[in-house]
Amino acid sequence: MTKKKYEEVMMEIARRAAAGVLKPGSRLPSIRALSEELSCSKNTIIKAYQEMELNHQIYSVKKSGYYLVEDYQFQKKESSQNRKIDFLSAGPDKEAMPYLDFKHCINQAIDRYREDMFSYSELQGLYSLRKQLARHLQDLQVFTVPERIAAVTGSQQALHLLVSLPFPNGKSKICAEQPTHPGFIESLKTQKADAVGIEIQKNGIDLDRLEEIFKYENIKFFYTVSRFHNPTGYSYTNAEKKKIVELAQKYDVYIVEDDYMGDLDLKMKQDPMFAYDPSGRVIYTKSFSKTLLPGLRLGLIVMPEAIKAEFLQVKFAADVHTPVLTQGALEIYLKNGMFDAHISKIRQTYHKKGKLLQKAYSEFLPSDAVYTGSSSGFYSTIHLPPPLLAQQLIRLLEKENVFLDNAERMYLPAYKQENVLRLSVSQVEDELIAKGIQKIAAGIQTMILEKKKILTWSFK
Repeated sequence: MTKKKYEEVMMEIARRAAAGVLKPGSRLPSIRALSEELSCSKNTIIKAYQEMELNHQIYSVKKSGYYLVEDYQFQKKESSQNRKIDFLSAGPDKEAMPYLDFKHCINQAIDRYREDMFSYSELQGLYSLRKQLARHLQDLQVFTVPERIAAVTGSQQALHLLVSLPFPNGKSKICAEQPTHPGFIESLKTQKADAVGIEIQKNGIDLDRLEEIFKYENIKFFYTVSRFHNPTGYSYTNAEKKKIVELAQKYDVYIVEDDYMGDLDLKMKQDPMFAYDPSGRVIYTKSFSKTLLPGLRLGLIVMPEAIKAEFLQVKFAADVHTPVLTQGALEIYLKNGMFDAHISKIRQTYHKKGKLLQKAYSEFLPSDAVYTGSSSGFYSTIHLPPPLLAQQLIRLLEKENVFLDNAERMYLPAYKQENVLRLSVSQVEDELIAKGIQKIAAGIQTMILEKKKILTWSFK
């Protein structure tokens, strides 16, 4: 059996699906029948079916056979000229997600925890999962014990609860990077929190300004996305992280470190802020939404003992406990080494996308458009030259089948900017990244020319 032969079988099935001979959801020919029809061995057909199942093109039903996936598109791709270029969606790359592996873990979890699903579970999360999480965190330079970890319904739940929670320092204000994660902005708004912003630019934040805020603004905690920041893509250096922790210690400020993108870091010598003060000054949170499955809605918080009781009390009021089934499936996924194998693959996927994006930025964007980004390839921003507005460019480029996000909602009201675009390349095929940036650059030039025409007419 040669690789070329089973690939030919896969191409033949795709051809029949595209031609409508095989309908979505229909049963494929049996292994014996197809091997006779195509004059090849049964092993060749088995290999082809196995590969297509791994690619989520077909699925198997025990004692029945193989079936075409309902929503898989075998049709030939449109020309790159007409294809949708989606810089708007910020979910993980669908093609890189481990659906079959996690399905296996879900099935195992149903068997293993079937009794637990008929009663309320541990408020802090399954102890067996927390043990696995503690081991997993060691690879991220977060050394803690299961007793300090709580499983939460996505890191957003932990962040939302921390906003209103009283802290041991008795302070009331929250300092947040500007811009920042839109979910956290919403938490601040809905809870009417007293918040202070600090601008994060291409080269990070002004540490002198941060010290002034810590010294004079009665800050309860500083919220930071320390690696592959949303939306700028910026990652703090180890020296910057250490300095921020020192400032927090000096002025009695807590740090809430949201490291939900930390698994994507190729630089294994990069430390989280938690590593510089694991005693409890830094409260560490992360989720698995961007690296595993968004629908999993599972995250963790490493709590200091000083707020543990109060945090668990408000968590109980929010949801009683985090769903057992997803906890159990994640435990099995981590324990079996599946997560390590998966994360190694997607690190490379996003790193490649990030390099392509940064190259396209440098080649095509006009010099007065400022861009940010990182090697993760997940998030970046473009600051349009004044007086251009992000929303106007978004509407213009929709006609070109290019979709972008307006970063305006990622700012506190007092810090709002209307000329910033957020881009995510997670849903953009590699070969379309440069083409998309070319279209953005052309759109910027079109808007600049239009503005010049208006100014010219106004002086006549």
